[in-house]
This record gives sequence, C-alpha cells and structure tokens, in this order.
Amino acid sequence: MNNNETVPMSSDARFMVDQMILQGHERIHSDDQNLCKLFMSELTNIYQDQNLSSEEMDLLDMPRRSFTVHFPVRMDSGITRMFVGHRVQYNDARGPTKGGTRFHPELTLDHVKDLAFLMALKCAAVNIPLGGAKGGVVANPKELSKNELEEMTRAYVRAISDFIGPQKDIPAPDVYTDEQIMVWILDEYERIKGEHTPAVVTGKPIELGGSLVRKYSTSLGGFYVMEEAMVKLGLDKSASIAIQGFGNVGENAARILADNGYKIIAVSDSRGGILNPNGLDFPSVKAHKVTTGSVVDLPGCTSITNEELMVCDCDILIPAALSNQLNKDNADHVMASLIIELANAPTTTKADEIFFERNIMVIPDILANAGGVVVSYFEWIQNLSNDYWKEKKVLDRLQWTMISSFNDIFKLYQQNNNTMRRAALGLAIKRILHAEQLRGNL
Repeated sequence: MNNNETVPMSSDARFMVDQMILQGHERIHSDDQNLCKLFMSELTNIYQDQNLSSEEMDLLDMPRRSFTVHFPVRMDSGITRMFVGHRVQYNDARGPTKGGTRFHPELTLDHVKDLAFLMALKCAAVNIPLGGAKGGVVANPKELSKNELEEMTRAYVRAISDFIGPQKDIPAPDVYTDEQIMVWILDEYERIKGEHTPAVVTGKPIELGGSLVRKYSTSLGGFYVMEEAMVKLGLDKSASIAIQGFGNVGENAARILADNGYKIIAVSDSRGGILNPNGLDFPSVKAHKVTTGSVVDLPGCTSITNEELMVCDCDILIPAALSNQLNKDNADHVMASLIIELANAPTTTKADEIFFERNIMVIPDILANAGGVVVSYFEWIQNLSNDYWKEKKVLDRLQWTMISSFNDIFKLYQQNNNTMRRAALGLAIKRILHAEQLRGNL
C-alpha cells in the first residue's frame, strides 16, 4: 500500500478519532502542568549550579509583562457574555516574544506565566532569536458554536491588539486552537491595523503565509536529533525502536522512521499497543488505525500494554504521548539505551536520575520536540521577507538548527557530567542572561 493512499474510515472509527483529538487537547493541558513542575524543580538546581546572583534570579523569575483582559461577546442566543483573556510576554531580550494561544476553561494567569517562561527557555535552547510568550481565553470551546468561537477569538484580538505584532509578540496554535483560529486572529488584526501583516501569527494555512513542513516539524526535528545522538552512542540503522503514542506526533515519527529505513518494533495508542520483534509495516499499522480507530489487534502482532511498551527490548524508546510515563517504578527496567522525548515531560526527575546513573541518554523535550517552534520561526521569517521557501530549504534549515542545538547541549553535557536536560536548561539560561547583560540590564 502506498503511504498516501486514502483508506475509508468507518463512522465508529471517525467518532473514536474525534474523541481522541478532544482527549489529546485535554492531555496536553494536563501534561503542561507536569512539564512546568518538572522544569521548575530542575531550575532550582541549575540556579545553584550556576551560582546566579539575586538580581539574575529576579530577572528570570519575573515576566517582562503580563496582563488580563475582559471583553464582551454576543452569543447566538442574543445575550452578551463576558470572557477573560490572558497574555504573558516573559522575556524579550533575545527577540520578539512568541508562544501559543490556548482556549481552556481552567486556564489561569499563573499557569500561563510558567508556560511563557518555558517557551523563552525552549527558544534559547535551540538558539532562535525569539523570547517566550503564552496566552489564551478562559473558555470551553466544546460549549461554543463555530460562530461564537470566531466572535470570541476576534474579540480577544481586539482586546490585545496593541500588545502583539510581528516585532512585539507572535501568537501560535495551542490547546483547542488550530490554523482556523490563527486565520481569525490574522484577519482581525489586519482589519484593525489596515494592512497585511502575515507575520503577526504563525501556524497559518500555506495559502495565507504558512510554512511547508510545519505539520510534521515536531516529529522531524526529533528525528534529526535522534540520528545525531545515535552517532554519539555508536548506534546504526539496525537499532530497534518503540514509540508510545500514535497521534499526530507519534504517527509522523513512525512514518519518518519507516521512510528512512528504521525498524519500528512497537507502537501504541490510548487503547494499547502492538509488538513485532521483526519490525512493523507502517502502512499496515496506519491503515488498521484508520479503519478501526486504534493500532490494537493488528494481525501478526503481539498485543501489549503501554506500560509493557516502555520496558520492551528495544534500542531506542520514543515517548510521544503522555507525561510521567517513565518514573521511579519502571526506570530500572527500561532496556533502551537512548530515549527521545517527543512528549512533554514523559520522564520524572527521579527517572532522569536513574537513567543518568545507568548511562541511558535522554534527549529532553525542550530539545527533542522543539522542531515545531523552529519551523514557526521559519514561517515568521518568510512572512517578514515575503520570500517563501521550497520544502528542501525548510528541511535543510531545520536539520542544521536541530543538529547544531544538540551538539551545543551535548558539549555541556560532557563537560559538566550531568543530564542532557540540565545541560539544555543551563545553556538556555546562560543565553538569556547574556542577552540581558549586553543590553545593560545586568
């Protein structure tokens, strides 16, 4: 079967996929909270390791600006409802701030602050000239009609339009927001400013200034980092790979690996997993997922649980689903020698310590899944110059950025005899503080 063939989807499978998409948004929001906890605990140690001054810590611990807006929206029923929106622009020493816009009923300003800081660190870790931001509206999109969702989005843009822009702060998709939401943000902003300004937002459709490669950039970035790490560890293409998660990121990772001749022996989704030590046929797995809504029960494979996948006999493990999957209870049993964190916070602090003691290399999420923000940066560049790149240029630039970032972090990892996560965070902090010093703020 050709990978591009369309496989009919049953109504039951379509319903299951829709439910998994909704569950995925909820999972991302929950996982981000775990991600914040993990990074904040690591930062305390890094501040001590780098012997930061009180003024340096104050600068890092406080966002440059944060604000809350309240705005009215006329609902389909004719009543007017007030909504609350937040936006935090954490640090702009290295460039305009950038970060997602999410719609979620449990969104809080404190959570947004933490996520904005993490975005600042991620941009610095991969050395792109952007700061970190985050924002959104306290709302449940599942309870809104399409018209109400559009009106709420546009009203939010009107409330924050003076504070965003191509050289100020660039929103992007996030939980419960997609390229359609980005189009509404773009259109409303351009109406307010009276001019075309495609660089105000990323994650747009190709037809309105989006970038090629964006939809699978997170997976591809992780692939480039994986190959570089394999060189350091002496692994080759005979290495066996297991992937937890078969959503957008996990499926694209599996496709990229299969297209490049790698042997994937196990994959899983929320219902369970499958294992074949001789290797899985990606087109067959994808077709089975499309028709049944799950990878489970693919003929010729052994059924396994998600927990069993994490400790299966493989060389490379790719968590691409939930947070806290690698923890003190299973870290001693993991058989892989290389872990690529495409998910957010799949590894707990205790598991990270165990892997370090066992000489298992963990490529942290701040690097492994940064391909998405890198290609968003490329989209911004293309919008500013009105020069849109061919696919090969995007691929080449992404590969160079990810490999360069890996080698920068790996160098610190070797020098300091510490985890890759701590090396990545430490490098990000150094870059932000150096930019502040150059500006005379320290």
